[in-house]
Amino acid sequence: MTRIRPQWLAATVAEVLPETPTARRLVLDVPGWPGNDAGSHLDIRLTAPDGYQASRSYSIASYGPGERVVLAVDEVPTGEVSPFLTGVVAPGDMFEVHGPLGAYFVWRPQGFGATTGPVQLIGGGSGIVPLVAIAQAATDAGRTADFRLLSSVRTPRDQFFAAELAGFEAAGLHVDTVYTRESPDDGPVGRLTRDRLAELVPDVAGIERTYVCGPTPFVEAVAGWLIALGHQPGTIRTERFGGA
Repeated sequence: MTRIRPQWLAATVAEVLPETPTARRLVLDVPGWPGNDAGSHLDIRLTAPDGYQASRSYSIASYGPGERVVLAVDEVPTGEVSPFLTGVVAPGDMFEVHGPLGAYFVWRPQGFGATTGPVQLIGGGSGIVPLVAIAQAATDAGRTADFRLLSSVRTPRDQFFAAELAGFEAAGLHVDTVYTRESPDDGPVGRLTRDRLAELVPDVAGIERTYVCGPTPFVEAVAGWLIALGHQPGTIRTERFGGA
């Protein structure tokens, strides 16, 4: 496996698309980008006219070769970078990106990081972003029967990559959604719990690897429940985030 060395590169915003009421999908053109594995992330660095700089990490929703990178950024009102990316940035704007980063959380269809058995993906809110890349890689590799994806969101309007998730499900990848505040057709709502997790992730012994991404409290709770339910700690890979 060839090791890709992360580097700072100039990115140009090609598209800004609505993702949820508080989030935007950013499509970037990054000349020199070496491509990235599914599940990778990058750093964005913004530089103000007075020279002040701010950097934050964001998961990558795309994977594979090429110089186009897709992100989805949720606004943190008290954040320093996300309000600019969701409310100010426009096509043609430029900033710096550093990556790709994150070998621990990636999935590959073959070679180092690959799996041969079932994989469970669990995302809380915008934590679904890197899991979308993994699900797409699994779909492209013809591995949808081995993958399950669980998304926990407040309402249907807050679901990132809803059309893509529907496409994965149509291709044979099992998708579950837990709505914490409002569900379609007045269905059940409530936070994800250990008991609900046990219902939705039933085959403990058969799961080769589980990826969990989301806000820190969500990830810590889910990882703890998985271990309590019999998952081996070494099979659980986590990625968490805070304010941005």
